[in-house]
Amino acid sequence: MVIVTVIAPAPPLVIDLDGTLLRTDLLLETGVEFIRHQPLGLLKLMGWLIKGKAALKEGLALATDVDVSVLPYDPSVIELITVERAKGRTVILATASHVSLAERVAEHLQLFDQVLASDGQTNLSSHRKRDLLVKHYGEQGFDYAGNSRDDIAVWGSARHAFVVNPDLGVEGRARAQGNVVQVIRNNFGGARDWMKALRMHQWMKNALIFVPLLAAHQLSNSLLLLQGVLAFLLFGLCASSVYLLNDLLDLADDRHHRSKCRRPFAAGRISIKAGLIVFPILLVASFSGAILWLPWEFASVLAAYYALTAAYSLYLKRLMAIDVIALAMLYTVRIIAGAAAFELPLTFWILAFSMFMFLSLALVKRYSELKEARRKGHTEKTRGRGYYPADLEMISSLGASSGYLAVMVLALYIHDQADTGLYAHPQFIWLACPLLLFWITRLWMVTHRGHMHDDPVVFAIKDRVSLIVGALFGLVFWVAA
Repeated sequence: MVIVTVIAPAPPLVIDLDGTLLRTDLLLETGVEFIRHQPLGLLKLMGWLIKGKAALKEGLALATDVDVSVLPYDPSVIELITVERAKGRTVILATASHVSLAERVAEHLQLFDQVLASDGQTNLSSHRKRDLLVKHYGEQGFDYAGNSRDDIAVWGSARHAFVVNPDLGVEGRARAQGNVVQVIRNNFGGARDWMKALRMHQWMKNALIFVPLLAAHQLSNSLLLLQGVLAFLLFGLCASSVYLLNDLLDLADDRHHRSKCRRPFAAGRISIKAGLIVFPILLVASFSGAILWLPWEFASVLAAYYALTAAYSLYLKRLMAIDVIALAMLYTVRIIAGAAAFELPLTFWILAFSMFMFLSLALVKRYSELKEARRKGHTEKTRGRGYYPADLEMISSLGASSGYLAVMVLALYIHDQADTGLYAHPQFIWLACPLLLFWITRLWMVTHRGHMHDDPVVFAIKDRVSLIVGALFGLVFWVAA
């Protein structure tokens, strides 16, 4: 007699989407995308929310166009699915996200045998998801991979639990149920990611706040120096708040960019939820400090900076020419903020020099983006911008000209006896002109050769030649004084 052993097939593996397969949340993704394209659509959002979370998800999913091909998928979960499918196992995608998004994800990955998701009437989360899975596969008839508190109820009815990058306190509650077989934990969302998201290196730009103090030869005034340090910190908090908001609004564009796709929010290393919590906290802290400890004019300039940045992020960045002028103004506003903090007058020369110089740097930024687009063979308008790769030569001409105009302003400044009277030897300032000419010429040559960082300020901070030129530039003014 032949005894045949029948091995029962393994129960289905059910995978959650938001926070598990994806390092992001599609409800927040679609919400941010909606606000970006319809910033005045708050009433429509409220109308969907009044009808319930399921209606909100459906409204956002149908009103936005999320490119699922560039979403931040978790490679560890993809590997888990691939291994289990190779064993002949059925894999189910079960998510509280809207069915239209879930089906697009499944179609893109080609890893799922079935999709269970929310629709306009049912929000498929927590006990609703559990009940549906139990109805299909029975109690303990499936394995489940999830990450959030909503998944605890589902794990309770699963045979095996896979815990993926769990929210705070979730792992302990999942283990208490006694069926956790694997915890997948990736190292992200730490201090390094936050430093990058807050753009701490960009705080160097806020040193422009001290320009009016330098121009007035008041660096020895300890009280003004203290005010300057405080203004520097508060402006930094405001700028970091802006960077967070900008990255949240730019998720779609960043994920299509060769280097910006590695930004913490675009890569899913920091959650959208965390960004939405932190950016208003930084903003409130910045304005509270400005109102309490510095002249009211500084708070006014800070408000103007934030308004201009918000307008740039939402709209102006997509307009040809206006975008680079807005960027130049954002640099110049820092100098104006410094004058407001120190209660010092601004000169025509400082404002004229800064506008031309920073317009040149803004055009460097655009040139490097278009250079990369042309290298890839693109001919259409660049994503999220108002330029074509064919505009490359015109942008380089405008950018170099603007930089040289800044040198002209500096040369004319030397002949203004009303201002140069502050210097003991103003003739030495002439040496600053060839230094600046050299630096601008080299900057544009490096950009033309395709070696420029996406941000020329970051390039200048890391570039040894730029640092030497900067030191010599400062030395020239010190000798002249």
